[in-house]
Amino acid sequence: MRILVCGGNGFLGRHIASALADAGHDPVVRSRHSDPALNFVHTTTAADWLAHLQGMDAVVNAVGALRDMPGQPLQALHTDAPIALFDACVQAGVRRVVQVSALGVAASDTPYAATKRRADEHLLTLTSQGALHGVVVRPSIIFGAGGASSALFLNLARMPALLLPPAVQDSTIQPVAVRDLAAVLARLATQDTPTGLVEIGGPQPLALGALVASLRAQMGLSPAAVGRLPQWLAVAGARVGDHIPSLPWCSDTLAMLQTPNVCDPATLPALLGRTPVAPGALYATLPQPGKRHA
Repeated sequence: MRILVCGGNGFLGRHIASALADAGHDPVVRSRHSDPALNFVHTTTAADWLAHLQGMDAVVNAVGALRDMPGQPLQALHTDAPIALFDACVQAGVRRVVQVSALGVAASDTPYAATKRRADEHLLTLTSQGALHGVVVRPSIIFGAGGASSALFLNLARMPALLLPPAVQDSTIQPVAVRDLAAVLARLATQDTPTGLVEIGGPQPLALGALVASLRAQMGLSPAAVGRLPQWLAVAGARVGDHIPSLPWCSDTLAMLQTPNVCDPATLPALLGRTPVAPGALYATLPQPGKRHA
């Protein structure tokens, strides 16, 4: 099958394209970097998409950003362009569509969640009407080399002292290895799987502080000192980050990390067809010095 992978040069998109190729399919990678004509800011009508859908059997949308960036507003990236893409798929007869969203967007009022949710709902509506074979995938925290949240957790794990506000340190998450998620997304795009909403998390829920401690142990480091950061100080630091677009720490990050991010752990292995990577083995999935990775 020939599958259009939007955001195919990004953190998750690269793994999706690789998983599709490994399964014998033909991923067509598109992003604003590889094809300026597919900048999501400028593809906000169905007509903008029709030429790019010619010859495609399915579409995977893995485009996403944490917050507004200069020239890349979330409204266009997460809502306007995906909705136009889904409508174009109906017109072009490309029925299989997989939309990558995020676990927790249903209960969050952050701009990230609100813009993702609107596109999710549009695809689910088209699917319920029989116009598309659509799947909205909402994963928990995705872990892998090149991921912004992974870099944040790894940096925290390297620190000799862990200082987080209680609401963040005790928040429950369910990290999923990026290669496991990519394999599931490739399967959903190419096989006769159920449509609708799919929530995916790793095999074990754990507190965010426990994940950081586990990563530190996997690095071979001794346990860090653990303290509680006053909430007011965390909020102040996040507000500073709001004015520095390059930083992953901002008010939206704080809000999302304080929200429990878990789902049924049986879903991932059922879709994957094998045992997924456990939290205690996540660090080993990263490229290691002196070790070759495929």
